Amino acid sequence: MKQIDVEDLDIYYGSFRAVEGVNMTIEPRSVTALIGPSGCGKSTFLRALNRMHEVIHGAHVDGRVNIDGKNIYDPGIDPVEVRRKVGMVFQRPNPFPTMSIADNVLAGMKLNATRLKDSEAEEIVERSLRQANLWDEVKDRLDKPGSSLSGGQQQRLCIARAVAVQPEVLLMDEPCSALDPISTLAIEDLICELKEAYTIVIVTHNMQQAARSSSMTAFFNIEGTGKPGKVVEYDSTARIFSSPQCQETEDYVSGRFG
Repeated sequence: MKQIDVEDLDIYYGSFRAVEGVNMTIEPRSVTALIGPSGCGKSTFLRALNRMHEVIHGAHVDGRVNIDGKNIYDPGIDPVEVRRKVGMVFQRPNPFPTMSIADNVLAGMKLNATRLKDSEAEEIVERSLRQANLWDEVKDRLDKPGSSLSGGQQQRLCIARAVAVQPEVLLMDEPCSALDPISTLAIEDLICELKEAYTIVIVTHNMQQAARSSSMTAFFNIEGTGKPGKVVEYDSTARIFSSPQCQETEDYVSGRFG
């Protein structure tokens, strides 16, 4: 499994430094939560872990993101290949509305120009939907549009689409923020199951979700408008929420700001 080692990472949009000086080791087969107030660089940092932030013109980094010892920013490394190995699930469910449930699951394979026999495609669809705890709910309507599902089901379909290409790392950017409480618990249960197979990093504003779902937590903050986001404290989730080392962290997790 894949360990992620972040070394002296600065993230820029043009000349603006959005995130400064991140050093962090993310253990394999674990869930790491990124918490902090809006605008402090959590999602920017998350996207830097698979070079997704580079879709914005002028974005670049200084420092290293090593996945199993290999820097994903080395010259000659293909960002598309990085994103195949490090999947992303976004804040709002985004199934392709004109595609069937089955075709949504296979979309990543087709983008990678993978040629599949019908039997292989069926096997991947079932395996991925089972991993996303969605198979029993949709197995009789795989030809129906992905957009016909409920919000929580759509998010699980997006997770199935992400795991179909068999990545090594899963990044989740507030995957439950648009969902009702029942769907949120279903996604949290799913995250706890998926960590047996994947290294997972999740951005969340929900302190209870971070406490329930993660083993490690990084608290990001910002000193003021125009300043870069920084990691204030990175420790076990139990310690962050019960006995943090920094007053700033305690103020945030206890709800005094943010």
